[in-house]
Amino acid sequence: MSHFTVECMDCGHRSLYNPLQTTCPQCGSGWMTARYDLETLRDGFIERLQKRPFNLWRYHEVLPIRIPNPPWSMGDGGTPLVSAVNLGLMLGNENIYIKDERQGPTNSFKDRQAALGISALKEAGITEAVLASTGNVAIAFSAYAARAGIKLWAFLTSLVPPEKMREVALYGTQVVKVTASYDQAKKMAAEFANQRGLYYERGSRSIPSIEGMKTIAYELAEQLTQQLGPPASGAPWRAPDWYIQSVSGGLGPQGVAKGFQEMYEMGLIDKIPAMAHIQTAGCAPMVKSWEADRVEPLTIESPRTHIATLATGAPGRTYTLLYQHAKTYGGTFLAVSDEEAYRAMHIAAKMEGMSVEPAAAVAFAGLFQLIRQGTIKPTDIVVLNCTGHTIPIESTVLGEGWARNLVVSRHTADATVPSGPEEGLLSALNRLTADRYPRIAIVDDTPDARRLIRRILQAQGDFTILEAENGRQAIALARNEQPDLMILDLMMPDIDGFGVLDALKSDEQTAEIPVIVVTAKTLTPAEKRRLQGQVHSLMQKGEFMSDDLSEEIRGLVE
Repeated sequence: MSHFTVECMDCGHRSLYNPLQTTCPQCGSGWMTARYDLETLRDGFIERLQKRPFNLWRYHEVLPIRIPNPPWSMGDGGTPLVSAVNLGLMLGNENIYIKDERQGPTNSFKDRQAALGISALKEAGITEAVLASTGNVAIAFSAYAARAGIKLWAFLTSLVPPEKMREVALYGTQVVKVTASYDQAKKMAAEFANQRGLYYERGSRSIPSIEGMKTIAYELAEQLTQQLGPPASGAPWRAPDWYIQSVSGGLGPQGVAKGFQEMYEMGLIDKIPAMAHIQTAGCAPMVKSWEADRVEPLTIESPRTHIATLATGAPGRTYTLLYQHAKTYGGTFLAVSDEEAYRAMHIAAKMEGMSVEPAAAVAFAGLFQLIRQGTIKPTDIVVLNCTGHTIPIESTVLGEGWARNLVVSRHTADATVPSGPEEGLLSALNRLTADRYPRIAIVDDTPDARRLIRRILQAQGDFTILEAENGRQAIALARNEQPDLMILDLMMPDIDGFGVLDALKSDEQTAEIPVIVVTAKTLTPAEKRRLQGQVHSLMQKGEFMSDDLSEEIRGLVE
């Protein structure tokens, strides 16, 4: 059982927690946070975890509940931390990890928020609640509310995909479809709750919601330690250098930041990581505020994005808290386009076998940008939160009349998902059609590099793929098999890539084979001159997603 108090962020007053007490009893502020006796909890904290299941309830001493592992639990938390081997090869960073929150009970990280939120309501005897959502929150709360016997009202903006609305309704939640923006839907939900005297889920101002999200930080610190070992400083757990997440209202990063801060105060980790908050460019109030170095957020009145789950135009004080965290511990806010997010969906699926929803793909697209621009270094340890992937509910399951309509104002949106080109090498190899380049030779002495390029090609067409692990094999392969294209590493033992190129060009049978050179070597001016006229394109390893290569190969195949 946890022992904690609620502290007002504005006046510092402390009081006991009550879900129905939504403002500070002393100053009236609506912003409060849970405080624990971390100094006392520090002693024996790790030892107490050893015999507990790996789920979010293992940290119950720092959670605002009396009963851990409640009967309505569904295996909450404990999601995998996956090493992104292929993305690491593509991006030149071998320490990229994905916290796979798709593995939660309703396939999103909002399950943590719902598990703690519904538990707090149940312990307080609350039987009916209201929330506003862009999709995943409503799905998660609906599932847990159904198990706990709590009636739920969900106000959903009409831009929420119908599949998600149907899933909310399937759990028995009363769905109110609001034809307006998400920020307007929140106002309508709050007014509805106030009129009926019902509990209203306040997101970033909700103690259980924040505390549920912070368990992500605790879990990944344990998991990184298992995979990489403890840091050299002697701290028992390892924190990443960067934590990356797509952001709408900012609840998730707000909770994760609190988790890292608590662990640092207890001496469990030796640093608090920098955090990158990624928004879609069509609704990026946090990014615009950060770029203007504003402590208070700007507001986006009319979001222009197809990714409706990230369309929060008024982030409020949450942005200020994240801004202060970034200024203190490092971090940034970054915008990516919808098209970049859709491309990232393809890359995550084809490279790591992860099918993610567009909102999660925004974080992947942000990772690509941050590495390209050098903000994230090749040696940095990076954890990306893959926030969700929900399962569509067929319309025939529910029949008619599963939602109430509430029209606030005229609002139209083109929900067509544009299909844009993919990134870099992936895009480049996509353009290599099997009818024009049916036989492709991959030459590299590193098995992982060969595997990565083979995987990209296999995902795009029925190519015959030939492989060589050194220069001698490459020369023999070219003469005997006559491939239509060769992808060649320069740095190999015995005969290197330069030697292979010389041998190919000196033989009439192989002189016309187009060659793409991929190298980890920093070339001298003389080496660059030596390659001129012998290869079609040259690219550094770790920059497989360079737009330059895409343009070069486009010229090759057109």
